[in-house]
Amino acid sequence: MNRSNKVVIVSHCILNQNSVVNPLARAKGAFDIIQPILDRGIGIIQLPCPEFKFLGLTRKPMTIEEYDCHDYRRLCRTLAEPVVKDLLEYKANDYEIVGLIGIHHSPTCGITGGRGIFMDEFIKLLIKEDININRFEIPACDLDDKWDELKEELVKTFNI
Repeated sequence: MNRSNKVVIVSHCILNQNSVVNPLARAKGAFDIIQPILDRGIGIIQLPCPEFKFLGLTRKPMTIEEYDCHDYRRLCRTLAEPVVKDLLEYKANDYEIVGLIGIHHSPTCGITGGRGIFMDEFIKLLIKEDININRFEIPACDLDDKWDELKEELVKTFNI
């Protein structure tokens, strides 16, 4: 079987909305945004969910300021380090790291407009290891009628 030799990195909740704090889940399971990735045979690396690991499933919604403490940042760095190590292994074996998908305005996985704590620590490690990748965010709004538009934007952003 031929491999695509391409991988994309996604925030945990993109593939598992069951890990999202109640009542903020916006899908029953996975977001439909991953369909173009699957259609092109691109591998998916699911990031761990630091919020789930830090406070569990019954946690309350919190702001970036509430999460921004030494223990949470340390957990985020600890969770990000093995992923970066894996990415270095992929790069060393001629894989293309297509991109990173986060969640806009997430206190943990936001990439732009107030970067989330986990993404901040993860991106710092990526920069340190000279791993430059395209970035894409799922908007924080209701997406019921926007999935097709978002998929087109994702394909264009990742050039896939």
